[in-house]
Amino acid sequence: MTERIDVLKTYKLYIGDQFPRTESGRYYAIKDARGKLIANMCQASRKDFRDAVVAARGALSGWSGKSAFNRSQILYRMAEMMESRKNQLVDELLLQGAKTLDAVTEVSTTVDRLVYYAGWCDKYQQVFSAVNPVASPHFNFSVPEPIGVVVIVAPQQSALIGLVSAIAPVIAGGNTCVVLASESLPLAAISLAEIIHSSDVPAGVVNILTGKSNELLKYFAEHMDVNAIVTHQLSNTETQLVKEKAALNVKRVIEYNVANWLEDAAQSPYYIADAQEIKTTWHPIETVAAGKSGY
Repeated sequence: MTERIDVLKTYKLYIGDQFPRTESGRYYAIKDARGKLIANMCQASRKDFRDAVVAARGALSGWSGKSAFNRSQILYRMAEMMESRKNQLVDELLLQGAKTLDAVTEVSTTVDRLVYYAGWCDKYQQVFSAVNPVASPHFNFSVPEPIGVVVIVAPQQSALIGLVSAIAPVIAGGNTCVVLASESLPLAAISLAEIIHSSDVPAGVVNILTGKSNELLKYFAEHMDVNAIVTHQLSNTETQLVKEKAALNVKRVIEYNVANWLEDAAQSPYYIADAQEIKTTWHPIETVAAGKSGY
């Protein structure tokens, strides 16, 4: 009897709440810790990235316009959906070389991290806003607002917790994003996309690509409709490239070098603030009588 050949899954991209194949038709193979072929991943192209930016830009006004409490509910729903698929995520981490205890810990911590940022959605504005003293009859307020479309180059050595830790603060603050998952550990990223798809996250808020960062990084940094780029542990050459290309439209470059995403230090409201702009508003104090001011 001939040996059966497994039918391997080809994991697709996630763009605008859809799961398209890459327009280039390219893919690359993923192997398990023993070198056995386990899946094929779409290798995203520049065109795929541009489509993802269009989807993210289209979703921005709706997402940033939602109440902070509603965004909190949606992130919490993501955590609920992930909790229900913990076994699948653990299995995918095991396939890519993680030990059982480490995989269980990573998935549980990832769920908790989504809950953490869900809790911050309607609180960070109070923390980072200010009423400023001015020498005139005005109120002067400074408040954080979403920066816009954010490109995230996810940590290459973290399959799940680093990916979610990069996405959650960006969308908690009302931004939309395009994410390049880890090239060598991408399985959990597409499962995350399926979780997002089946939760309440609006189309285009999170778009996930798989592929090679050395091919796409230049396009990420120079795209004129991207407002910020978040990178993790790039080489000096890659960092220089990003900064030079990002200067073309003065997009913000946010660099992180987190050593251990499982630690409490890897979560903070300051990660939300990094992808915010501060808007200052002047408001005149109503005059109620000559020489007097009221409120």
